[in-house]
Amino acid sequence: MNNTLSRMTFAVIPALAMLSLATPLSAQQKMAPAAPVVQSAPAVPQPSAAPAQAAQPIQVAQPVQPPASSAATAPAADAAAPAPEREGRQLLKAAAVELREFSPWSMFVSADVVVKAVMVGLAFASLVTWTIFMAKIIELSIVQRTLRAALNKIADARSLAEAQFALGAKGSVLSSLLAAAMREARMSAGISSDAGIKERAASSFGEIVRAEARRIRLGMGLLATIGATSPFVGLFGTVWGIMNSFIGISKSQTTNLAVVAPGIAEALLATAIGLVAAIPAVIFYNHFARVTKGYMELVGRASGAAGRLLSRDLDRTHVSSGSRAAE
Repeated sequence: MNNTLSRMTFAVIPALAMLSLATPLSAQQKMAPAAPVVQSAPAVPQPSAAPAQAAQPIQVAQPVQPPASSAATAPAADAAAPAPEREGRQLLKAAAVELREFSPWSMFVSADVVVKAVMVGLAFASLVTWTIFMAKIIELSIVQRTLRAALNKIADARSLAEAQFALGAKGSVLSSLLAAAMREARMSAGISSDAGIKERAASSFGEIVRAEARRIRLGMGLLATIGATSPFVGLFGTVWGIMNSFIGISKSQTTNLAVVAPGIAEALLATAIGLVAAIPAVIFYNHFARVTKGYMELVGRASGAAGRLLSRDLDRTHVSSGSRAAE
């Protein structure tokens, strides 16, 4: 019996020892997964943080660069840019080139010889128009001011000689009228017919007035011609240019707008230049027609003043001769 108890005791003791050793081991095994959870908690965002860190260079890969001061840096910037941005820059450059090509000078250079000749002629006509405008403005202002001053000076004159003395040596149409009246009175000395003298003097006055009208209207005919013909000349250049455009379309066998537009734009430029030459010419002609009409009214007043002075001299001559006859 004792042997049996001792044997059981020896068998239980090792089992208890093994159980006591197994309990801390199992506790450590149960706590072991918790430790990695605590350590792996900060590491969970690492997989997503890595792409974010990798994506950051994409956002900052195109740093803000200062504008290139030379053309050598432009190809390097285009090469470093992404493909869509590179294509956009190329499209912008192509658009800028097209805008430069559609400038008026480039259209003139690339136009046909006939269209070029039309444009040059219309440009010359526009230059002539502005030259006539400046010259006539100066001329009309001077002659109107001079004739008004002369009429004011002879307003109180009683004879042709007194009027000539008041005018002095200043040349004007009134001086020519007074000189013609005195010449007729001198050449008709001894003729008792006053009506004949006045008629001949009026004829001389008419010639002087018509000559002055022709002189003051000098250049207005050219303005009228430019204003009337410039639109048609420009239209001729446009028709010629459009014909050449249609011929180019038939040769290229395409109706693309990029092929059609340059020729039509060059043709329409001729019409535009024609209008630029014609519109000012018509405006200037109408203005000078009004101003010239006003000046010719002043010339008519001067002719009437010279005729009245001649009539006074004739009457004064007859009165003096009658008084001498009475004596």
